Amino acid sequence: MQIELEVNGETETFEASKSDSLLDVLRANGYTGAKRGCDTGACGFCTVHVDGDPTLSCVTPVTKAEGASVETIEGLGDQDDLHPVQQAFVDNTALQCGFCIPGMIMRSKALLDENPDPTEQEVREALSDNLCRCTGYKKIVEAVLDAADRMDGDHAVATDGGPPSDRGPSPDDAAGGTPDSGCPPGGCDCSEGEP
Repeated sequence: MQIELEVNGETETFEASKSDSLLDVLRANGYTGAKRGCDTGACGFCTVHVDGDPTLSCVTPVTKAEGASVETIEGLGDQDDLHPVQQAFVDNTALQCGFCIPGMIMRSKALLDENPDPTEQEVREALSDNLCRCTGYKKIVEAVLDAADRMDGDHAVATDGGPPSDRGPSPDDAAGGTPDSGCPPGGCDCSEGEP
């Protein structure tokens, strides 16, 4: 059978069987950014947007998506012109193996489209269905908060890949601690800080 979808702004007709998932059809036609992880909708690796909503493409029958507008990570940006969410993930080193990142970025973009100024807790809740086995999520959450700032346009982005230049010192820095070292403010005696 043939299925018509608008993928990343282009209307296309794909060959598919009734049993195919949206993920099956996307990946078979070169949209490999959405990853196959669990095939049960439990990991979030396959997240794409369908008519603007984050959708688990591995459990979405392609027949349910017929005629819909689908956005994959390939539609956000490219190496020379990354979307602000993609750039924030790069600049905040919010990835390791990268397998979960397309789904994380698509879920993050959906969050920021709906809520341009989320709290840390709101970011954590929005990403709670997207798993990452490499990180502790800290850098991912920081990247989403940074992307919110970038998309808001109210701050200067560091050009060296570091944190945004107008965020000021963290509470640990201001109190004399070492960020991310686990040492209490003013009491660091590890190799990452001064005693």
